[in-house]
Amino acid sequence: MTDLSRPGKTRVLLSWSSGKDSAWTLYRLQRDPTVEVVGLLTTYNQAFARSAIHGVRLTLVRAQAEAAGLPLVEIPLPWPCSNEQYEQAMRAGLDEAMQRFVPDAIAFGDLFLEDIRAYRESRMAQTGLDVLFPIWGTPTDQLARTMISGGLQAVVTCLDPARMPESLAGAAFDLDFLVQLPATVDPCGENGEFHSFAWNGPMFKWPIRVAVGETVTREGFVYTDLTELVD
Repeated sequence: MTDLSRPGKTRVLLSWSSGKDSAWTLYRLQRDPTVEVVGLLTTYNQAFARSAIHGVRLTLVRAQAEAAGLPLVEIPLPWPCSNEQYEQAMRAGLDEAMQRFVPDAIAFGDLFLEDIRAYRESRMAQTGLDVLFPIWGTPTDQLARTMISGGLQAVVTCLDPARMPESLAGAAFDLDFLVQLPATVDPCGENGEFHSFAWNGPMFKWPIRVAVGETVTREGFVYTDLTELVD
């Protein structure tokens, strides 16, 4: 828990997926005058050097951290990865982050899934950290439009073709994308319908210029590759 006798801002570590929700959570924290974001914590598939869920190249996640002006703790996950292996890797990564940044709290970009929130709170209970959910409970149709109108720009990197059209893989997360979503799909993809990569927005000092590459189907999901454009 936060030591109230300690002067200064609450030092917050942010769980970072590379997607729009993480990015908007960062923006919310940046606007809070009582908070200092001290670092980002991300997991990646060690076999492919890609973010664990979104399928984004680790080099792009590093570019995001640089654009945000924040250090990044990278947690490698084996492939395949059992629950036990995941828990061990997370403990090691969190231990590293706590030693490096001495945070008071850890923040997550979850929106409304109670079981996920309960899981995170239970896992963090032994750390002594406060657990923050800065965008929790915001209606997702409202949140999606607020992100877009607020300048966040993202690309869909992974989707579930059983829930939404494959043609939306690699699409920009914008108002046109929201219009094309089936009525059963959450506008923010909170039920796992799609994932994204945030490449620009008010949380970054500069945009991460990306090119949309090949789209492939793996293990029942459709992934679109992104590469960084460099001058």
